[in-house]
Amino acid sequence: MLELIVFDLDGTLVDSRKDIANAANATIESFGGKPIPDEDIVGMVGEGSALLVRRALRAAGVASDAHGALETFLRFYERGLLNHTRPYPGMENALAQLHNAGVAMAVLTNKPQRATDGVLDGLGLRGFFRDVIGGDTAFGRKPDPAGLLELIGRAGARPETTLLVGDSRVDLQTARRGGTRICLARYGFGFAFGEEDFDGSEIFIESPADLVATVIQQEKGGRRTNMRKGEENQ
Repeated sequence: MLELIVFDLDGTLVDSRKDIANAANATIESFGGKPIPDEDIVGMVGEGSALLVRRALRAAGVASDAHGALETFLRFYERGLLNHTRPYPGMENALAQLHNAGVAMAVLTNKPQRATDGVLDGLGLRGFFRDVIGGDTAFGRKPDPAGLLELIGRAGARPETTLLVGDSRVDLQTARRGGTRICLARYGFGFAFGEEDFDGSEIFIESPADLVATVIQQEKGGRRTNMRKGEENQ
């Protein structure tokens, strides 16, 4: 019985690559550096804004501990929060189907809470989720499972009946540390794994629509091709 689905935000619910890269490059330029390729910045996403900024500055040859760099990045980012960021195709419909089916859902992200709320509210997604925890809260950042366990507790669920949906190694590690199941989105920009990362318990989806089918099949005790174990997808 599935009691709760917890979603990652960037690379899972929304494609935010361009707005994050633009803010990072604007930060680099404000400290005298030259912009770096968007794809390089995207590869730095997933472990919180502070680490992203340090990595981006270092890659651009700027002092990674530049005073006020994080605040500068957040200022640029919030100005362009929704310039290009959109839900992945089919995501809104998938969330609506799960919500209408009575599935409890929440969001756990390493993005700061204010920016997280801005994205979810601005894109009209907030109403699908009973709880949202950002990366600058008292629960820390993934892969620390504290935020995940807090969401589970608030929902009256259990780790073994919770599914974490994400796209990165950080999400996979979080699920394992929190004792939940994991569903990995192959379409996400954080999806970069090797065979050694999987133990065969993982669920994979190619699109948001696959998640609905996955949940339905799990509730029926069934299986689908896109639910195959990790080693079967290699």
